[in-house]
Amino acid sequence: MQASNVARFLLHGSLIVCGLNIAGCGRPASAADDILLEPDLVYGQVGDVKLQLDLARPKGGDGPFPAIVLIHGGGWAGGNRHSFRPYLEEAARKGYVAVTISYRLTQYDPKTMLGKVPHPAQIHDCKCAVRWLRSVANKYRINPDRIGVCGGSAGGHLSLLVGLADKDAGLEGDGGHAEQSSRVQAVVNIYGPTDMAQLYVDSPDARTVIAALCNGTPDTAPEVYKAVSPITYVSADDPPVLTLHGDKDTLVPDSQAKLLDAAMTKAGAQHIMLILKDQGHGFTGPEALRANESLWKFFARHLNAK
Repeated sequence: MQASNVARFLLHGSLIVCGLNIAGCGRPASAADDILLEPDLVYGQVGDVKLQLDLARPKGGDGPFPAIVLIHGGGWAGGNRHSFRPYLEEAARKGYVAVTISYRLTQYDPKTMLGKVPHPAQIHDCKCAVRWLRSVANKYRINPDRIGVCGGSAGGHLSLLVGLADKDAGLEGDGGHAEQSSRVQAVVNIYGPTDMAQLYVDSPDARTVIAALCNGTPDTAPEVYKAVSPITYVSADDPPVLTLHGDKDTLVPDSQAKLLDAAMTKAGAQHIMLILKDQGHGFTGPEALRANESLWKFFARHLNAK
């Protein structure tokens, strides 16, 4: 894949979130007066790497509040947690304790075509963030039985892995808070990959970042491709999942959403698939508003938020 195609994948994954074209992801301004914001909290540590997140919560109310973990995209190699800042603040205003997390990126090397930090580092960190939330439930008045996860593109993929891969999958990692569960009660997947080997075939523009994540191709690392694919872990006891996907997405075709839908339907799991008309890897116009409304209705239904 040409470098321009890698950049295109990273751009779409990190700067377009649920239809919000977020230009510039530097340190955001202060939160509004009706919510409380705590940036740069450390939620785990792997070696000398400190994992950080930003947290927002309602200023008023007694709780306990449901919680949402927001996972940014960027081809597992780019992006940052600040791209989800608008949704972080909106979640807090709607009565959630919300966090937007950083996780270890693959550090894609264009010379070797591989990642210096491949799977499972990324999912280890995301699951650690859920466990951290439960570890601080009393401090932030969180309902530990009502935690959801949401992400776009690579973040959608990681959100699915958080929700579908249980403890027996061996993806918990050792970032901290091992006494807590990483189980979530609702997942919103925004155009995230679900079957990595099939995506490698169907999306030439995604091959380089997929290979960096999986440390090879489907031929050289078939077991990793299976382990990194959310579809591998589908079972009847999965939490409910909402998938939002555009029918014109060329980076992650909507066939990925349909593969997940078929697998979850066969397993008897709860899955809502919303295919948005004339939308690509990022939503605009009325369909973006429709996606946003569907997301919050889904979380309200399954996390018992007001």
